[in-house]
Amino acid sequence: MLRFSKLADYAVVVLVRLSQETGVQTSPGIAATTSIPEPTVAKVLKTLAARGLVASKRGAHGGYWLPRPLASVPVADVIAAVDGPIALTACVEGSTVECESQCLCPMRGRWDPVNEAIQHALLSITLADLQEASIPRGFRIPAAARLPAAEGTI
Repeated sequence: MLRFSKLADYAVVVLVRLSQETGVQTSPGIAATTSIPEPTVAKVLKTLAARGLVASKRGAHGGYWLPRPLASVPVADVIAAVDGPIALTACVEGSTVECESQCLCPMRGRWDPVNEAIQHALLSITLADLQEASIPRGFRIPAAARLPAAEGTI
C-alpha cells in the first residue's frame, strides 16, 4: 500500500485551516482548532514556510498565512515539501534512497512510468479540490452543473 507520512497529512490539514480565516494565524491557534499537537503544527509550519507554501511574520502580532490560494497548491507540492521527492522505490529517478540490490535488479528503472503517473495525478489535484471534497456530497454542486451568475442579477 502506498502511504504518505502523517506529517504530510497534517500539512494538508494545516494549510486548509489557514485558508478558512483571513489574516495571520498562530501555531497554538491552529493546533487548538485542528486537534493536532502544537509542537507538530509548529514543525509542519516551519517546513511549509521553508518551501514557500506559507508565509510568516515574527513578533507580537506574528503568525502564518497563505501567500496564494489553495487552488494553486497541488497536493504533490505539499507531499514533496514534507516527505521529499515522491519516489515509489529506491531505483526511481530522483529518489534520495539507495537500493542495495540495484545492480542486480531486473526491475531497475521500470517503476519510472508508474511513479510519473502518480506524480502527475498528485500535481493535478489541488488543496482546493481536497477542501471541496470534504463537503458532504449532498451539499456540493458539481463543477459542470455550476452556472455563471447572470449579469444584473443579485
